[in-house]
Amino acid sequence: MRWNDLFADLEAQMSAAERAQFQTEVQDLTRSERAGIELAARLVSAKGRTIGLTLTDGETVRGVLVDAAAQWLLLGATGPQTLVPVRAIALVSGLPPRTTELTEVEKRLGIGHALRALARDRARVIVDTVAGSTAGLVGVVGADFIEVSTTVGASVAVPMAAITRVRAAG
Repeated sequence: MRWNDLFADLEAQMSAAERAQFQTEVQDLTRSERAGIELAARLVSAKGRTIGLTLTDGETVRGVLVDAAAQWLLLGATGPQTLVPVRAIALVSGLPPRTTELTEVEKRLGIGHALRALARDRARVIVDTVAGSTAGLVGVVGADFIEVSTTVGASVAVPMAAITRVRAAG
């Protein structure tokens, strides 16, 4: 009888050790999986939801996430829309707990693609940077800058790295 108790105790200890090891492995795999998730993937999963952003210039923006790609997101299902480079985001609130993997198209659509669409549509915009704002039409979209026509015959070049957001001029 004592032998049965001894073997039962050893079996229970081994079972507990196996469960603990399994839990540790699951936690390690979960942490490893999460380490590969990029912010853009979290943002894409929030399409259709209202999110809040604090930008690197300290401004806050809130709206429905209409579209997103690896380098940018578009807020504003109704009313004026705002294009925000992902690199200009300091904080995000309102993200769902799940993550959606970026499609190949979303991975390749850079901020330049979105800015060229604004230039093509001759949209009046306000370009916000850490140094201030410039209003006008997006004209030239270069490799790393845009030109904003502020008045007839006058324009300013804005490095893409300085842009914190591009808003529709009301």
